[in-house]
Amino acid sequence: MYLLFLAVWLILNGKVTVEILLFGIVISAALFAFTCRFLDYSLRKEILLLRLIPFFIRYFWVLVKEIFKANVCVLKIIFSPDLQPEPGFVYFDTDFKTGTAKMLLANSITLTPGTITVSVEGDRFCVHCLDQELADGVEDSVFVELLKEMEAEEAKWS
Repeated sequence: MYLLFLAVWLILNGKVTVEILLFGIVISAALFAFTCRFLDYSLRKEILLLRLIPFFIRYFWVLVKEIFKANVCVLKIIFSPDLQPEPGFVYFDTDFKTGTAKMLLANSITLTPGTITVSVEGDRFCVHCLDQELADGVEDSVFVELLKEMEAEEAKWS
């Protein structure tokens, strides 16, 4: 976060001189101290975020791959007059410990064509699927596995 503050300071100034850099270091340190004190942030959370970057990158690429696969399935349904979609609701439970993991799973399901997260109540998800083929394996998808890995890494640091 400190480096982000410093980078924003330097970008907004448009040039780098010794005075601007020194003043930016002081201002960034003050902002970081304020963030840690009043916004419940810490250096420990900063390190955790840095350790989770590889997981987020992997999650992003898996999401892109799953979006592509779901697009192909939806296109197949659209362009095949013989195929009649069988829409339906799928209910499943997860054992995530954090709200962030639930939010990421719900958004990932919604971003994937043919599926929409209708509700999340506690650990119970309700997902509407355009076709039963898209509903298969939602509860134990690759997203769930990656999010559990991320939570396990986070638990090491908490």
